[in-house]
Amino acid sequence: MFPSLFISHGSPMLALEPGASGPALARLAAELPKPKAIVIVSAHWESQELRVSSHSQPETWHDFGGFPRALFEVQYPAPGNPQLAAEVAELLNAAHLPARLDAQRPFDHGVWVPLSLMYPQADIPVVQVSLPSRGGPALQTRVGQALASLREQGILLIGSGSITHNLRELDWHAGPESVEPWARDFRDWMIDKLAANDEAALHDYRQQAPNAVRSHPSDEHLLPLYFARGAGGKFSIAHQGFTMGALGMDIYRFG
Repeated sequence: MFPSLFISHGSPMLALEPGASGPALARLAAELPKPKAIVIVSAHWESQELRVSSHSQPETWHDFGGFPRALFEVQYPAPGNPQLAAEVAELLNAAHLPARLDAQRPFDHGVWVPLSLMYPQADIPVVQVSLPSRGGPALQTRVGQALASLREQGILLIGSGSITHNLRELDWHAGPESVEPWARDFRDWMIDKLAANDEAALHDYRQQAPNAVRSHPSDEHLLPLYFARGAGGKFSIAHQGFTMGALGMDIYRFG
């Protein structure tokens, strides 16, 4: 059975400058059998309701500005899978989580940046599930639980976000060894609660975790972690690190 993964996807520039995350993602992909398909929740598809991408050949969306031209030329031509999308929507609806298909949705960079480093051949079908961020951690836990059975079918479930995400406090010149204590303390608290499987504390992280609001002024980049945790098994750390002083690059495995 496949694990589920939480991937901190960093800046879009990760696609061109993968740093330590590139080898970590490639190693993780090499350790797993090749999945039949990937179902992914990205921090960059916030929505009011649950939606599931059902296009057979989604476009690569460069949903950002101000980066070098080379980044806008990157394409990730993985196919979609309308049949799997319908199955995902059925599983969600059966769990009393109303979901509908979205045949227009392209791949945002929360999808194609990490997948381009894990599966550069872009030959594995990808279905994306949206992030109704107002539902908070508890909703994402339920979404993950509703889709957990897909792991038994050779499908890899991924939450793509960031363990810390305060863009205003980044030091664009900081080296990889430079870590802000407030960001590290938040990350360490999350790891402690994940290892202890303390769901109540994890769901209440904004009140309980040190520097929670500083680490996540809004929580859409942390919410995919709850999807991965809900979908998976035992927690373990696949990679740890920070970039630009305060942007957490951790990768976690569940199962």
